[in-house]
Amino acid sequence: MLTLWGRMTSMNVQKVAWVLAESDLNYEQVDAGGAFGGLDSAEYRKMNPHGRVPTLVDGDLVLWESNAICRHLVRAHGGVLADVCPGWEAQSDMWMDWFLAGPNTSITEVFYQKVRLPTDQRCSEVLAGSLDQLHGYFDVVERALEGRDYLLGDQLSLADIPFGACLHRYFTMDIPRPSQPRIEGYFERLGARAPYRDIVMTSYESLRAPEQPVSGSK
Repeated sequence: MLTLWGRMTSMNVQKVAWVLAESDLNYEQVDAGGAFGGLDSAEYRKMNPHGRVPTLVDGDLVLWESNAICRHLVRAHGGVLADVCPGWEAQSDMWMDWFLAGPNTSITEVFYQKVRLPTDQRCSEVLAGSLDQLHGYFDVVERALEGRDYLLGDQLSLADIPFGACLHRYFTMDIPRPSQPRIEGYFERLGARAPYRDIVMTSYESLRAPEQPVSGSK
């Protein structure tokens, strides 16, 4: 029995749920974190000492860290994301580790500056710097997609999960975006997949900071 703990507005939880759906695996999802709380409970801390989401329980195996969970699901349970080309495991690791070390920090900072932080706590210089970094990382993907539909070729693979999971936020935030037609086509192909639409292309309005009252208003 697979159980996924986490709130579905978390991009890291979405990554895992997307893999589960693409792999046609049945699972139970337990809301945790954010407005649902529960991450400091003794029960949850026993599973995940860091008190973060997601956490996956697969029989007697308990895993945290979204990339590790995604790797386990594909390598232990198979499915369409596995064995897509020679060397797929190493290449998937390469792209997943690259995303975590690079674009993940930039997209998270942009999301905080545009969505999660109250207006009076935002910093235009931080936003501009994070966008510059992010667009540089995206240039790497734009070049990598030349002549292919997905990062490892003509099929969706584990390599696409971390980068693909950030694109809905990227394309729906009010930010400047350079023309990157290969990434735009890639996002359209992802959006044609039901698991991506149902899990990743969902509202994040509940994460938006409330508007600050104008000074002097009630």
